[in-house]
Amino acid sequence: MQSIDNQEFGQFLAQLRKEKGMTQKQLAEQLFLSDKAISKWERGLSLPDISLLMPLSKIFNVTTTELLCGKRIAINAQFSIDEVDAIMSKTITLSKDEIEKKEHSKQIRIRIFIGSICIFIAELILFLVSGHSISTIRESVYTVELLMAISGTYFTFFAKEELPIYYDSNHISQYTHGVFRMNIPGVHLNNSNWNHIVKTVHLTTMIIFTIFPLLYFSLSSFFPRLWESGELFFTLGAVLAMFIPICIVGKKYE
Repeated sequence: MQSIDNQEFGQFLAQLRKEKGMTQKQLAEQLFLSDKAISKWERGLSLPDISLLMPLSKIFNVTTTELLCGKRIAINAQFSIDEVDAIMSKTITLSKDEIEKKEHSKQIRIRIFIGSICIFIAELILFLVSGHSISTIRESVYTVELLMAISGTYFTFFAKEELPIYYDSNHISQYTHGVFRMNIPGVHLNNSNWNHIVKTVHLTTMIIFTIFPLLYFSLSSFFPRLWESGELFFTLGAVLAMFIPICIVGKKYE
């Protein structure tokens, strides 16, 4: 199976960008990416997702076939069967690479999830050894830990890697998948920001999942009055700490 030549693609992309008089940052902004991603493409270090071929072709007024081949093709050019097979092979390879990237990203999320569970178990053991009872721990951290555990589990194992195409053409702020519901007011969900949102939700929930018990342990042990008077504030703060990064990332890559 023939694959895309990273160097040829990168050089062709750089040529098209310069012909348009665009900087890497300007191109990145149109694609809702960082200029570092554009730089990697042009240096042949990586390739864009297959979903970005069409936007790139529109920006530079070339065909996706020309992007795959890394050169301009005459309008009246005729392709042999072997050449068509080679182009299709490159498309399939790019799609396969994209699937492998998503699988790798999911494996990283699974490792973080397992590591967070292990840390939480170690924290529980520490609490019990320190004289805290299960009932006290449950009353103090149950709400936050349950919410983070549910969100972390979903975005580790069950979250969709892509949104349906109608999300890209409509202003939709609600995500529904089975019994799971998520609404982000003011943020329009689409395939430009969804992958960033999934990563952000997962990482944020796992951080809160492991840090909140330590916050409870520290304050209840050394500043018990502060914990008693501010328990509701700390609980609400933990929940807000999950949603604020989601809104920021969702809006940034919208």
